[in-house]
Amino acid sequence: MIGKTCYQVNLQKNFGGGEVYTRFFTETMVSLGWNIVLFVARGATFWPALGLSGISLREIRDEKELLAALPAERSLIVTHTALGAEMAKSLARQHILTGFMHMPLYERNPPGFAYYTRLFAVSRHVLDSACSRGLRNVHPVPLYAMADLAPRARSSGDGNAIVANSIYDWDKRKVRDRLMSWFAPLVEKFVHRPTFKRRPGLTLGIVSRLTPIKQFPCMFSIIAPVLSRYPQVNLEIFGSGGYASVRDLKQALAPAWSQVRFWGQQGDVGRIYESLDYVLTGLPEKEALGLNLLEAQSRGTPVLAVNAPPFTETVVDGSGGYFFEDPRRDAGLGFGQLLERLCTGVLPRPDPRLDTEQLARFSREAFRSRVKAALDAAMVEA
Repeated sequence: MIGKTCYQVNLQKNFGGGEVYTRFFTETMVSLGWNIVLFVARGATFWPALGLSGISLREIRDEKELLAALPAERSLIVTHTALGAEMAKSLARQHILTGFMHMPLYERNPPGFAYYTRLFAVSRHVLDSACSRGLRNVHPVPLYAMADLAPRARSSGDGNAIVANSIYDWDKRKVRDRLMSWFAPLVEKFVHRPTFKRRPGLTLGIVSRLTPIKQFPCMFSIIAPVLSRYPQVNLEIFGSGGYASVRDLKQALAPAWSQVRFWGQQGDVGRIYESLDYVLTGLPEKEALGLNLLEAQSRGTPVLAVNAPPFTETVVDGSGGYFFEDPRRDAGLGFGQLLERLCTGVLPRPDPRLDTEQLARFSREAFRSRVKAALDAAMVEA
C-alpha cells in the first residue's frame, strides 16, 4: 500500500527553469492531495524564497544522504535531477521511482534512467529523444508545463523598477570561478547599477539563463552582423551564466554591441515581458521546452523562434509570434528578412493571449490533468 507522501529530489545548486518547474509541479501535487517532502542540495539558498508552503524542505549533501533519508516503506519518488545508475537501481527495487527529463537526450544518456519505473518528458521533443535512445519506460504523453510568473529567488529594483544585477553565476567546482566569486561582490559594491528604461525602436529580449544548452554564442556569431544592419532594433538580455558562457556571448555580439544591454537575472519576470516587443529564443536541439516562451505569451508578449522543435510545440506561427529559419542553414537570411518585415510594419505584432486554444494547452488546469494521469499510470505499473 502506497501512502500519499511523495518524495521529490532536485539537487541542482543553481537556479533555472528546472527549479521553476519543480515549484509549480510541487504546487500541483499538493492540489492533488499529496504530502510533499522535497530534497534539495545543501547550499542551494534560493529554495526558501520560492514561496513553497505546506511542504517539508530538506537539505542533503548527495545521493548517499538521500538513501539514508528516505523511509523504509514503499513510496513514490519523483526526481528532477537524474540519479546515478547504482542509486536508481537500488531505489527502484524498494520504491516507485519516477522522474522528469528536463533536457533532451542530445549527446547525453544518463544511465540511471534505464532503472526508473516511469520517466516524464516535458515535451514531445524530449520524449522522442528518449525513445531514440531505446528507453521504453517513458510516459507516452508529454507533461509540458504551465506559465508560472510568481516572484523568484533573485530580485532587483524597487517598486516597478528593473535594476541591473550581476550577469555571472559562479561554478564553485572551478578554481577560476571560485576565486572570482570571492572578489566579485567586493567589486560590485562600486559598480553603477542602471535602471531599465525602454529605448526607442523595436525591443527584443532574451529572458533566460545564459547556459551552453541555449547556444547563444553560436547563434549570435551568425546573426549579430545581421542585427547590426538594423540599428533601431535593441537587444535586452535578462539572465546570468558562467564566466565562459558570458565571455563567448559578448564576443559573438560584438558587431551589434551598441544595441545590446545586459541586466542579469531578475526576480519578477512578468515585469520584464511587459517591457519587450518580442522574446528571442536560442538554438533548438538542446532545448527541452522553453518555459520562458509560455511565460511571455501568457503576458501578451510574442516570440521570435527558430522553426524547429521544441519551439514549434509551444508557439503558433502568426498568433504566438514568428518563426525564422535556423541561421546555421541560411547564414541568418531568414532572421534578417523577419527583422525587415517587423521594422517596416509589414508584419503586425500579435497578441498571443487571443489564441485561447493554444494557451489552454498550457493552463494550470491542463497541466494538473496531465500530471494526475501520469501519476495514476505510474502507480498502476508499480
